[in-house]
Amino acid sequence: MQDDFVLSNQLFDAYFTSAPMRAVFCDRGRLQGLLDFEAALARAEAAVGVISPAAVAPIVEACRAERYDVPALAAAIASAGNSAIPLVKALGREVAASDADAEKYLHLGATSQDAMDTGLVLQLRAALALLRADLARLAGALAVQAERHAELPMSGRTWLQHATPVTLGMKIASWLGAITRHRQRLAELEPRLLCLQFGGASGSLAALGEQAWPVSQALAAELGLNLPEQPWHTQRDRLAELAGVLGLIAGSLGKLGRDLSLLMQTDVGEVFEPAAPGKGGSSTMPHKRNPVGSAVLIAAATRAPGLVATMLAAMPQEHERSLGLWHAEWETLPELCCLVSGALAQALIAVPGLEIDAERMRGNLERTRGLVMAEAVSIALAQRVGREKAHHLVERCCREAVAEGRHLRGVLGETPEVCAELNDAELDRLLDPACYLGQARRWVERTLAEHHALNE
Repeated sequence: MQDDFVLSNQLFDAYFTSAPMRAVFCDRGRLQGLLDFEAALARAEAAVGVISPAAVAPIVEACRAERYDVPALAAAIASAGNSAIPLVKALGREVAASDADAEKYLHLGATSQDAMDTGLVLQLRAALALLRADLARLAGALAVQAERHAELPMSGRTWLQHATPVTLGMKIASWLGAITRHRQRLAELEPRLLCLQFGGASGSLAALGEQAWPVSQALAAELGLNLPEQPWHTQRDRLAELAGVLGLIAGSLGKLGRDLSLLMQTDVGEVFEPAAPGKGGSSTMPHKRNPVGSAVLIAAATRAPGLVATMLAAMPQEHERSLGLWHAEWETLPELCCLVSGALAQALIAVPGLEIDAERMRGNLERTRGLVMAEAVSIALAQRVGREKAHHLVERCCREAVAEGRHLRGVLGETPEVCAELNDAELDRLLDPACYLGQARRWVERTLAEHHALNE
């Protein structure tokens, strides 16, 4: 049969999506999910005596996606309203060609949404395996970098301005902490998500009579899915929950990308994505080194909220089969998976090979000529002269240092009210960024402990 459609967005797929995730959600992958449902249904119904065991082999043999004409199915979907209707018809023809008697047992008791939703769940199971693996790899790379740079001072930045010192390890540990929580969230939602959808025409499975429950049990076992308390055809919280977590992952990766891209700015120049031939260049400026990986992380974080909103908006579905809201999910959740996978792929290139300019970090800490250490001096003075007086005194010294283009240490050392309380050794210590890192090391250690505990 013909190959899948050439993807209309394949020009950008290698940039925004990982190839394994796109394979899960390509046309053939979608069809195979539906066909896996149909094959498992035949095996389950034969196992409990609903259909003839002789019908199973012809049905299973026909349930291979490569046997079907994707463009023809796509054209038929436009009239049918979903992908299962034309596929089941085509499947019936394939089965009948080898065994006319087996065809009558095909899709028995099921409805289109059963095949489509359960097929989607099977795809999502494969997608979750990819996401879990990439998140674990990213967490491992972040853990290595956090430990490696746990003691490396750098300027903390609030409102995009220099604040008090932090460490690069502390910053990376904050990225790691979010990834650890997302790994936990995926593990928690997986049992709820990976559930069979099997309800027949309206959810009651009336067509199968007293055999409905045994068939459901056998079908869930065949597919390796959980059997929910009831069909969930218009209760979409499972899918919406996954969408929400994917949105959170995209947001955290966007945070990583935003921080990294800001640290790569020419005027900052502290941390860089790894260099590679032809990476991050410009069509006109040979000197450019653009944060092309970070751009994907930020783009995914920008696009994901709208997709999550679509999944949430699609939740109040009408009665026992939705008109339009169900349809709105079909491309939305796969696209979220693909976006997150692409962001993870770029993060996995960037994080292990981060290039660090420690000298530039030291230089940037000194760019304000000691002003980033003003809080340390103010707190030390407050213990001796009171908070308000200390604040105003140090603030006055800061203004003087800025106005005269001097280092704050020199101004403080010439201010009698300061020298009366703090000697030279104390001032030197208070103006040393390495002496004002607070609990940065502890935060790194605690985050690493959470990471390692999850891997045990």
